[in-house]
Amino acid sequence: MISAADRESAYVIDGLMHNDVVKSDIHSTDSHGYSETIFALTHLLGFSFAPRIKKLHKQRIYLFRGHDRKIREGWRIRPSNYVNEALIRENWEDLLRLVATIKLKENTASDIFRRLNSYSRQHALYQTLKAFGQIIKSLFILRYIKDLDLRQAIEKQLNKVELANKFTRAVAVGNPREFTQAEKEEQEIAEACNRLIKNSIICWNYLYLTRQVNKCKDQQTRQTLLRTIAAHSPISWAHINMLGEYDFSEEKLQDALGILPVKLAA
Repeated sequence: MISAADRESAYVIDGLMHNDVVKSDIHSTDSHGYSETIFALTHLLGFSFAPRIKKLHKQRIYLFRGHDRKIREGWRIRPSNYVNEALIRENWEDLLRLVATIKLKENTASDIFRRLNSYSRQHALYQTLKAFGQIIKSLFILRYIKDLDLRQAIEKQLNKVELANKFTRAVAVGNPREFTQAEKEEQEIAEACNRLIKNSIICWNYLYLTRQVNKCKDQQTRQTLLRTIAAHSPISWAHINMLGEYDFSEEKLQDALGILPVKLAA
């Protein structure tokens, strides 16, 4: 649970570092989840960061000084600023110590950014992160423009995120966009209940799809179905009556698909 006033980008690193279930090698966000400092940290921590940046044509491309002579007049995409190489060299050791602190989980990236942003002027370490991130961001933008597969992969991933957000609102019947609970503990309980219901629906979807695959006797039909499942998301709820009355007694836990409850299946 984070404040709505906080920028999401600082929490991207927290999610990547403290997820012990899914180990990400490439991560995508929208414009609110990225900043030049996040480009720097993800690169140094070993993650590929691939956000969808709003108004990409207005983003600045950075160049090392001394390479101006290589720029040709015919280039449609031209660098507009220089990398602050002296600042990066001067604070490189401090930057590596910061990365080690996060890598060893001694502190979270969000806490560190909160401290760096509390100064009246930007901290030298924050400026160094930003300067190094400008290099990584420039390389990413050029790759994003050139690589169609990368653009499609980012769009596909973020479409899944948007679908998950719609799923959350559908499950939170009645007041889907805000918590009615005042205390943080109660809000976390409500969020955990929402997540439990979503996981139950997704689990049922997987059980149903598994049964449909096992029913396929024809190998070609089976492969076609598997490709279709792989190309789509298991997040689907149109077949679920969110306003229904549910009876979880053992007498009623008889599924029309033949999926038995845990005790009877054992």
